[in-house]
Amino acid sequence: MNTVGRYAPARARKVNAGTHAVRIGAALLAFCAMGLGSIPAADARSMDTQPTRKEKSMTQTAENAQGSTAIANPEAIRPFRVHIPEAKLTELRRRISSTRWPSMELVADRSQGIQLATLQELARYWSTDYDWRKCEARLNALPQFTTVIDGVQIHFIHVRSPHKNAMPLIMTHGWPGSVVELLETVGPLTDPTKYGGSANDAFDLVLPSLPGYGFSGEPTELGWDSARIARAWAELMSRLGYSRYVAQGGDVGALVTDAMGRQGVKGLAGIHVNLLSGAPFLADKLPKSTEQELAAHKALATFMQDGFGYFQEQVTRPQTIGYSLLDSPVGLAAWMLDHDTDSYNKISRAFVDKSPTGNLTRDHVLDNVTLYWLTGTGASAARWYWETGRAGARAAGKAPPAISVPVAFTTFPGEIFAAPRSWVELMYPGLAYYHEADRGGHFAAWEEPQLFSTEVRAAFHPLRSDAQASQ
Repeated sequence: MNTVGRYAPARARKVNAGTHAVRIGAALLAFCAMGLGSIPAADARSMDTQPTRKEKSMTQTAENAQGSTAIANPEAIRPFRVHIPEAKLTELRRRISSTRWPSMELVADRSQGIQLATLQELARYWSTDYDWRKCEARLNALPQFTTVIDGVQIHFIHVRSPHKNAMPLIMTHGWPGSVVELLETVGPLTDPTKYGGSANDAFDLVLPSLPGYGFSGEPTELGWDSARIARAWAELMSRLGYSRYVAQGGDVGALVTDAMGRQGVKGLAGIHVNLLSGAPFLADKLPKSTEQELAAHKALATFMQDGFGYFQEQVTRPQTIGYSLLDSPVGLAAWMLDHDTDSYNKISRAFVDKSPTGNLTRDHVLDNVTLYWLTGTGASAARWYWETGRAGARAAGKAPPAISVPVAFTTFPGEIFAAPRSWVELMYPGLAYYHEADRGGHFAAWEEPQLFSTEVRAAFHPLRSDAQASQ
């Protein structure tokens, strides 16, 4: 059943968290790791509604993107293209073929980890049939840029809509994802008329790579938690000249987007998230009266008891697992696939049974894994979890600030736990929009890009009317 919530007045408003929110505040903040006082707020500068900074200068490639950030005019926005030397691809295939395999698991499911048959078929396809150059061409077909923010070089895709009055949207990926998981949403979001939508639902789309992920640089100092990334994204939108915009995120991106809302960054008009990231740490406070709530509790308990290993390792010892992630491509693939049962089963079927679900094809899955391998970011990406854990510890006992912009939420049935509306309202009092999608999982934008894009359009549509009314 689909349940569609309606937006409250779309103007920025202060949500009264009330005593109920205060009661859960400490636990929520511990996971969301706001770290609100960790770095200064982004510059409050005047901005026009259209980009004013020219996106031009020397072109960078993937070979020099992660080099020194001590460059002239670091705030400049520089065009970027991906080109991986053939020698690196040859070396990747050599390493895959040299994999030392363990014996087969002793169970018929994934309870001992990634199944041998799945990974061996992935390795076979990866080393013989997969073509990275196709992914490279897909990336280079889009406008890519880099800019240095707070000492870290940030890579991002910036696609302007061909339609007038497009709404600026910054969308953040998660782990073990990258901008690759969002590529198929670019067309539906920026040019909706080609995908059954209206020109009035168009977005100017900004897709940044998280610090330490993909073609973004690796932080060389501590403190890059969700709050710091949130401020960096606000600075990025400022540099692009956007005075009013919205934000969306799932997985890690949900925490970054949540942080932007709680910080009240300048120009932010609303947020949409598709993961209730604080739920694992509030299980005893979440409603469990209805059948839907009980099912969500069961799914959450299963994840905490049997699927939380990657989180615990990365939140405590990212460097330790990082050695393996940078040394073995097959080990990297196994670590990335072992995220959640629904996604793993779909990916396994794509390789073993040649039966992909939606957009989770063999090539698209390997595009993402190969990006991690070629950029050598297995360890640096994992460190976000360590930063999150430390920020949560510092914030323990403090209630989070209320979000002062409208919040929209979509729950997908294949998510680690499909959050009921009652759970979402507990974390977001005054929830403006809620919808239960009929398909899709944790990587909803990747798996079902058209459905996901429809959700994003619906979530932010009332804010367009509100903006027009205020003009």
